[in-house]
Amino acid sequence: MTALELLLKRFSNPNLTEPAPSGLVLENILSAAMSVPDHGGLQPFEIKVIRGDGLQKLTEAFVEATKSVTDETFKIEKAAKKAFRAPMIIVVSTCYQHHPKVPEHEQLITAGCAVQAMQMACVAQGYQGMWRTGDLGANKIVKDILGVSDKDEIVGFLYVGSSAREIPEKRRKDYSHKVTYWE
Repeated sequence: MTALELLLKRFSNPNLTEPAPSGLVLENILSAAMSVPDHGGLQPFEIKVIRGDGLQKLTEAFVEATKSVTDETFKIEKAAKKAFRAPMIIVVSTCYQHHPKVPEHEQLITAGCAVQAMQMACVAQGYQGMWRTGDLGANKIVKDILGVSDKDEIVGFLYVGSSAREIPEKRRKDYSHKVTYWE
């Protein structure tokens, strides 16, 4: 697969199973985050790789956070399953730094690019990823347990693993209504 094919055929796969990437493959995925556009070279993000027993700890955080906002059994049970949708979750959060030429919104974009680059690196090496956020990403309990400061934010939970089933190629939307040309 060429780099262009990777970009044009990218899709999110929610059906993930073992094995998760490890060794050099995982190193490549994490290294991809370090190659993103980064005005000022601030590397304004932190990465947490969660796997094994860490998934159970994340589940406990999700359940505690959900119970803090609802007592609906269905939502609590759903939260208890979220961390086990994949054998590995890579959490990316901002790590904002004061810089006179690099506003926070640019730093947020860099962190988002890190998630995208890691997802592409997964696919390029035969794995799949699903980028999710949702309410739990903004929940103070989850942020505290993951060590994300109040001033920073979780940009994404990148669920990573092997494809559990074949996903048909996605029909792409036409870009023409989103583009104007100035000549």
